[in-house]
Amino acid sequence: MKIRTATKNDVPKLASLMEQLGYPTTVKSMEYRFNNIESNPSYLTLIAELNGDVVGMAGLCKSLFYEYDGCYVRIAAFVVDSKYRRRGIGEKLILETERWARELGAIAISLNSGNRQERIAAHKFYTSMGFEAKSTGFSKMLI
Repeated sequence: MKIRTATKNDVPKLASLMEQLGYPTTVKSMEYRFNNIESNPSYLTLIAELNGDVVGMAGLCKSLFYEYDGCYVRIAAFVVDSKYRRRGIGEKLILETERWARELGAIAISLNSGNRQERIAAHKFYTSMGFEAKSTGFSKMLI
């Protein structure tokens, strides 16, 4: 297995992974989103590839703190294909995320994870990787 930067060729699989994450999308919409993300130097999309298949992804964004000096990396999207979970793929994606964050000089990594019942295993994974639950998130759609 290898972790690499996503390319335009990965867009169909990214759309499939986003659906597994609970955000159904079309390949056309994912292509539009990926083009915008890829053109922004504060973003990085990592892909986990196993035997030529894309089996996971981490969508990352460098952000600035208001409350501290320095920057942090936010994991905006994180998913491992349901057929490949519990094989260490998520761990490798997190470790590569940490490597990128340190390279940027980030002092922290953050993520949000839904509170649906099916996310409990993900929450256990995040705490096993050193993350701690710190807040409740809120969101309001403007469209």
